[in-house]
Amino acid sequence: FQRSTSDWGYDGDLVEDDDKVGLYSYKVQSTITSRLANTMIQAKMVNNARRPQPIMFDVQVPKGAFIDNFTMDINGITFTSHIREKSEARKMYAQAKAKGKAAGIVRSNALDMENFQTEVNVPPGMRIQFQLHYHEMIRRKLSSYEHVISVKPGRLAKHLEVDVRIIEPQGLRYVHVPNSLGDHFNGITTISKGEKKAHVSFKPTMDQQRKCPKCSSTAVDGNFVVQYDVSRETTGGELEIFNGYFIHFFAPENLDPLPKNILFVIDVSGSMWGLKMKQTIEAMKAILSELRAADQFSLIDFNHNVRCWRDNLVSATPAQVEDAKKYIQTIHPNGGTNINEALLRATFILNEAKSLGMLDPNSVSMIVLVSDGDPTVGELKLTTIQKNVKQSIKDEFSLFCLGIGFDVDYDFLQRIAIDNRGMAQRIFGNQETSLQMKNFYNQVSTPLLKKIQFNYPQESVSDVTQSSFHNYFGGSEIVVAGKVDTENLQHLESIVTATAANAELVMETLRDVEELDGFMKKDKYADPDFTRKLWAYLTVNQMMAERNTAPTAALKRNITKSILQMSLDHHIVTPFTAMLIENAEKDEIMLADQPKDPRKGCCPGTLGLTPNAPNNNKGIPAWANVTAVPVSFMPEQRGSPVSSLSINRVDNDPHFIIHLPKSQRNICFNINSEPGKILNLVSDPGTGVVVNGQLVGAKKAENKKLNTYFGKIGFYFQKKGLKVEISTEKITLKDGSYAITLSWADTGHVIRKQLLISVKKESNVTITVGQEMSFMVLLHRVWKKHPVNVDFLGIYIPPENQFSPAAHGLIGQFVSEPEVSIHHQTPGQAPEKPQAIMEVKGNKFTVTRGVQKDYRTDRVLGTDVLCWFVHNSGKGFIDGHYRDYLVPHLYSFMKQP
Repeated sequence: FQRSTSDWGYDGDLVEDDDKVGLYSYKVQSTITSRLANTMIQAKMVNNARRPQPIMFDVQVPKGAFIDNFTMDINGITFTSHIREKSEARKMYAQAKAKGKAAGIVRSNALDMENFQTEVNVPPGMRIQFQLHYHEMIRRKLSSYEHVISVKPGRLAKHLEVDVRIIEPQGLRYVHVPNSLGDHFNGITTISKGEKKAHVSFKPTMDQQRKCPKCSSTAVDGNFVVQYDVSRETTGGELEIFNGYFIHFFAPENLDPLPKNILFVIDVSGSMWGLKMKQTIEAMKAILSELRAADQFSLIDFNHNVRCWRDNLVSATPAQVEDAKKYIQTIHPNGGTNINEALLRATFILNEAKSLGMLDPNSVSMIVLVSDGDPTVGELKLTTIQKNVKQSIKDEFSLFCLGIGFDVDYDFLQRIAIDNRGMAQRIFGNQETSLQMKNFYNQVSTPLLKKIQFNYPQESVSDVTQSSFHNYFGGSEIVVAGKVDTENLQHLESIVTATAANAELVMETLRDVEELDGFMKKDKYADPDFTRKLWAYLTVNQMMAERNTAPTAALKRNITKSILQMSLDHHIVTPFTAMLIENAEKDEIMLADQPKDPRKGCCPGTLGLTPNAPNNNKGIPAWANVTAVPVSFMPEQRGSPVSSLSINRVDNDPHFIIHLPKSQRNICFNINSEPGKILNLVSDPGTGVVVNGQLVGAKKAENKKLNTYFGKIGFYFQKKGLKVEISTEKITLKDGSYAITLSWADTGHVIRKQLLISVKKESNVTITVGQEMSFMVLLHRVWKKHPVNVDFLGIYIPPENQFSPAAHGLIGQFVSEPEVSIHHQTPGQAPEKPQAIMEVKGNKFTVTRGVQKDYRTDRVLGTDVLCWFVHNSGKGFIDGHYRDYLVPHLYSFMKQP
């Protein structure tokens, strides 16, 4: 995999952005051999600026794909990769980092893709080449294989090419390339198809890449999709034997569907409000219409409570279906999310129906869960919910999960589905939500077989992957792989037994061991190792699933060892291995691995070939860096956070400090609310800006009171159509269906529609909107094993922000500064905490003088800020009661008083 930049043929004819970085070529090559796709993404770039600057390689890899190689070439300095056990790799990386010779590759999750991102500080005039290799198995859904390649070069490329070759020994029925990159590229893709091979090519010129004739930005920004299906002759499936391994592809057709017993479990909590709920109702009405007369069904909707349309399964008669549609139409989302109780109620209905003999012995039972969030009510621990559901289902039926939106914990839904013989899919919260939901249902709506068992001669095969399956759905495919002794075997026979609609089926397949040899060896593009790679892919994924459900720690350790050995033997990055990238002298080293927490990135840093580094504070307003002058802000709680006990005590840090510029006073108050509640801080219909904060609780109560923190802060810039969510885990920018996630583990920035988000590693995030307004969010980490406290956030908002006179909210209402009079100061119980009378907005009450903290300049000790403390959750100082500022969603406007 070593490459040289000497063959670039570079002639300087490049289009550069303002950063003077030129993209000479962006090439994607993918070869599919019997469903195994090997993909290479290569970028060749040059820094034509007069100064060193970072050049980034940022690509998206499908989740589930195995990265097996990454190389870089920087003016002849070649970096190659090696797979190591994770702790060993991290130790080597740490040693290099201590010497200042290390940088990291960030891998983080983004929707159904995984970001692979690295950055190299490149001197002026220097060229760099990145090359990433990964492989994956293409799964069959809705009678089609779909190969998705992310093509996002980020700028115009002198040479841009996507080249896909398909080699299928079974034969190709069709090949189709939908216009997924947009109408801009109509007619550019070419397809040539033979009986068993196809070639797809996409090579837009530089002018064709432009968003408009005179634009310097690229229109190539999305997924390139290739769809196809293979020919099928035998009901027993297709056996392919090559190089000591066999692959059995099983996808019988022309069978009558089995009747199904289906429970739809629908999340109707407050976060489903709006378009998500509207689209869910629309999809469910269409899905109910597709139920067959032999099917039985019921509906459960849940928020903090669980409700059943019917307490038992009913036949899918036209009258019952119509009644269910009317019920769904009356749903109004509100409240919390009790996933545990909803799923246990669904399993109870199915288990009771079975025990009463109400289920057809040949029928298939399933639960379909539709949700957009984490549990907030009832059982909150995800592992406990997973265990409860597993124990209740008892491998009797399947659980399928639909996760709606960008915030859903998709990893949890995937675990709980796979644990219960089902599957999960993420549904993006946009105009196509309804269509995506219906497509998912179509994948599981037609069960054709149940209790499928694959049998092979034990004396001829070994190390067979999963060979028994609960269900087979029309339009999908089951794949089994194993090792085979080809030296002592001329033919391999498989026997598949299964339950069909009206009978027990036995399907046989006999295949010549040497049948594929001639065909595969004649094709120069075919992967001669495809059977071994497919076997390894299936085996590792199966072991990962088994590890998640291992009943004992000892068994889990043994499975982990097996996964590790497979990873090293087959040179793939898994959660237990990491990839080291080194130059020939081994004095520069990079590390790429999968983080333990999939929401976080890994190993921040920039590989620097020069000591000159860019200014990371560029674009960040001066007020956000260092100043002891108080501004309007809501600092994070330090030490013991605010609790109900602190309402009458002023020695704890307050939630809020409001600076009144005209009177040069600071006014402080607490808000005593509950975990999960969302407080509106700024609601400005004039500028279309919303800022809300969601509270989280401490790990346990102290003095019978649970302390609260701000764990998540949301910004909505309505006129730009942008949403920003900042939690203690990550920072997410959303623009419709587009989303990008930044990690607290790295320093960086992103700009979209003139909105700048700047992240300072493990410290703060600054959001700047032109010259009009800016915000800072501070991160505070606590000791992970702290028995009480959790990580939390604070937000600082300067009074110079140009909100409209219509602004309101706990902070926004003070855009128009009220007249405040403080008089009759008297000594307090402590000399440094005198009391006084405050008059404001026609109210008169007692306030206490104290010292609070501003943590922008010193996140440990803070800077002292004198303020007058208003008791009773700011009563009298804020308009109305604090409950008036509770909103249902992280991006909701506050109802105007």
